[in-house]
Amino acid sequence: LISYGTGAIMAVPGQDERDWEFAEVFDLPIVRTVQPPEEFDGKAYPGDGPAINSEFLDGLDIDAAKQRIIEHLSTTGQGDSALNYKLRDWLFSRQHFWGEPFPVWHELDEEGNLTGLMRAESEENLPAKLPENFEFKPHGRPDPPLEEAPDEWLYRTGEDGTRLKRETNSMPQWAGSCWYYLRFADPKNNDRFIDAEAEANWLPVDLYIGGAEHAVLHLLYSRFWHKVLFDRGHLQTPEPFTRLVNQGMILGEAELTGFRDESGEWVSSRDVDSETFSGEKVSLTADDVQKRGEEFVLTEHPEIVIDSRAYKMSKSRGNVINPDDIVAEYGADSLRLYEMFMGPLEATKPWSMSGVEGVSRFLGRVWRMIADDRADDVTLNQAIADAEPDEDQQRMLHRTIKAVTEDIEKLSFNTAISRLMEFTNALGQADPRPRSLMGPFVLLLSPFAPHLAEELWNLLGHDESLAYEPWPECDESLLVTSTVEIPVQVNGKLRGKVVVAADAEQEAIQEAAAADETVARFLEEKTVVKTVVVPGRLVNFVVK
Repeated sequence: LISYGTGAIMAVPGQDERDWEFAEVFDLPIVRTVQPPEEFDGKAYPGDGPAINSEFLDGLDIDAAKQRIIEHLSTTGQGDSALNYKLRDWLFSRQHFWGEPFPVWHELDEEGNLTGLMRAESEENLPAKLPENFEFKPHGRPDPPLEEAPDEWLYRTGEDGTRLKRETNSMPQWAGSCWYYLRFADPKNNDRFIDAEAEANWLPVDLYIGGAEHAVLHLLYSRFWHKVLFDRGHLQTPEPFTRLVNQGMILGEAELTGFRDESGEWVSSRDVDSETFSGEKVSLTADDVQKRGEEFVLTEHPEIVIDSRAYKMSKSRGNVINPDDIVAEYGADSLRLYEMFMGPLEATKPWSMSGVEGVSRFLGRVWRMIADDRADDVTLNQAIADAEPDEDQQRMLHRTIKAVTEDIEKLSFNTAISRLMEFTNALGQADPRPRSLMGPFVLLLSPFAPHLAEELWNLLGHDESLAYEPWPECDESLLVTSTVEIPVQVNGKLRGKVVVAADAEQEAIQEAAAADETVARFLEEKTVVKTVVVPGRLVNFVVK
C-alpha cells in the first residue's frame, strides 16, 4: 500500500476490500475473523461483529477481543499494553502580526532591558488586541513585526511604577480555532465564553468532520485545550467531540508513465530501478493503456506493466482541478455526486475525469427516467403513471430506502449512491413506472444531487420544495420475498438452482430440487444415500 508507511501491511482479506482483491488475484486463502450480519452480501466485511475462527476470542466483539489479546500477552509474558501520548512540546509563538496577541507583559529594568520576569494582563484589560492603524513594513531584523508597533501599545507603566513591555510574538491563531465550537453554542455571551445551560444543550459536538491535514494537529490540540478548560472547572463536558471523521485527500488525476530502455524497447515498471534507470520515461494517456487486475498495462503490449501514480494537487505539478470548470461543463450536481462516489469518505482518492463523466451519465439516466427528454418543453415522461407497483418494484424501493438511509448514517455515501444506481437500472426501463415509486426515489437522491432532485420533484406535481418533505420510511414487511432461489448440490458440487416459496417445507424443497431438469441428470443411475436441506440456503444430494 504505497500511501501507508513503508508499504508493507498486515493482510486481512476477510475485513479489507483491497486485501480481498489481492487474495483473489493470487489465489490465497480467505479466512474471516469477524462475523458479518446475515443480510451482508458483499465480500470483505470491515464492520463490527463477533470474532470467529479465532479460538479463545470467538464470540467476543472487536473491542473485547482486543482487550482479551492484551490480557493473554501480558499473562504469558509476551507483551503488555502501553499508552502512547501523541502530544509533544507545542511551538505556540509566531513572528507575524495577524495572530492573537499574548496577554503577557515583560518587566524592564531602569535601562530598558528585559529582566526575565513577566506579568499576565489584568482581567479588566482582556482580550489583548492588536494595534490599530499599524503599518507593517519589513525592517530587516529577526524581531517580530509588532516590535514596530506604536509605543502606546508596546509599553506601559505598572501600578507599582515598573516599566513594562508587551510580548511581541503572537499566537498562531490556535487560540481561536481550538475552541471555536464552544463559542458557536453561545456567540453573544459577553460574560462567559459559553453558558452552562448552552453547553448542556449543545455539547459535546455530535459529529466533527475535518480534513486529513487536521487529523493530528488541530484535533489533537483542540481536545487538549478542551481538557484544560474542563480540568480548570470552566466546562462540564470532559470530551469535546462524540465522533470524529477525517475525510481523505483528493489527489490529482493518476499520471501514467511507461519506460523504454536505451534500445527503445518497452520495460515493465516493476523491472525499473528509479535510481539507476538511464532510459526514457514516456507520459501515456488512458487510450494507451488498459486495466488488468490492480495494474495498468500497455494496450498494444499487455505484458508491459506501466506506472500509475496520483500525486497531491499542486500548482507546480500542474494537476490542480478547478471546480468551477467542472461545474461549467457538467453541472454542480455532477461534481457533488462524484466527490461522494469516489470511494470511502476517509480514503485518499485520485481524481478521474472519466469518473465525473460516469456520474454525469447516471444523472442523465435519472432525468430520462422521469422527464420526457424528447419533448420541446420539460414534461413528465409518458411512462410515469398512477399504476400500482408490483411486488418486486415495491421490494426494490424499500430495499433502497433502507440501504441509503443506513449508508448515509454511516457516512458511506459511495455505497448509498450505488444503491440509487441499482434502483435506476431496475426501474429505468419499466413501463409503466409507478409515480408512487418515483417520489421517494427523488427524495433519496436529493442529498447527493439537490438541484436535479428539486426539478424532478416539481415535475412530479409537487408545488413545495422537497426540503419540507419528510424522509422516506422503509416498510420492513415489504422486504420479505415470497420466493427464494436455492442452490442445489450433488456431492457438494453446484449442479443447479431452484425457485421455491420462501416458507416451503423441507420435503417440498427436496422434491423441487430433484425434479429440476439439470439436477436430475446428475441423479440418474445413482443412489441417493443422504439429502441435506437447509431451508432458504441449499440442498445437497449425497449419491453413490
